[in-house]
Amino acid sequence: MTTQSNGPDRKTAVEIKGSAVTLPIVRLLDTDMAAVTTQLQQKVEQAPDFFRGAPVVVDLSLLPEGAEVDLEPLVKTLRRLEMIPVGLRGGSEALRKTALSLHLASLADTAIAEARPARSEPKPSSVQPPASAAPPPAAAHAMLITQPVRSGQRVYAKGTDLIVLASVGYGAEIMADGHIHVYNTLRGRALAGVRGDRECRIFCRDMQAELVSIAGHYRISDDLDEAVRGKSVQIYMRDTSLIIEAF
Repeated sequence: MTTQSNGPDRKTAVEIKGSAVTLPIVRLLDTDMAAVTTQLQQKVEQAPDFFRGAPVVVDLSLLPEGAEVDLEPLVKTLRRLEMIPVGLRGGSEALRKTALSLHLASLADTAIAEARPARSEPKPSSVQPPASAAPPPAAAHAMLITQPVRSGQRVYAKGTDLIVLASVGYGAEIMADGHIHVYNTLRGRALAGVRGDRECRIFCRDMQAELVSIAGHYRISDDLDEAVRGKSVQIYMRDTSLIIEAF
């Protein structure tokens, strides 16, 4: 008879852990599925490698309350365009049930801040903090990359900035929750503020990128002005526009 051991010598075969994963969001602003399909097709044609095989979340939170959405054709369209819909955010209870039948997870209906409130000057206070108060935590160090990032490689600076001293090749992807600094040629894809921070920026000395993105707002190579190609540039958000300017 064979017995199974639960002792300390038994190898652990699987773990389940919580993790923060950044996913592209397909946010519906209209229930006209013909218009949605057409515009999705156009976006995918602009940057097919960016969307191919990408897990995406369907977000209905900006639609009017009670809006009817034909979810099944939308999911089929996303799959036809080689995206992988994995979850639904927002929508009615009926739509959430439909999502489950289509093997989509039901995600928390949380709003994404589109703008940050202006900072106000702190008011003086006569109350002094206790002498034993702990000092504020140190800021996370930026991730530093000194070797070239080659085609097929992906670098992600989680919770911090990314500094690259070497070149980023075609087909490579660099991502950061914070700013991105490339002190060399940027030919691949650079995505800053991947958790939605619209105040992040991208800086590079030689702009030849295939795609740049800040907080999900992206621009592909074909959309670049010739005035910034090969130049030192900074990339940032102004209202809802992605600005690329030489300096």
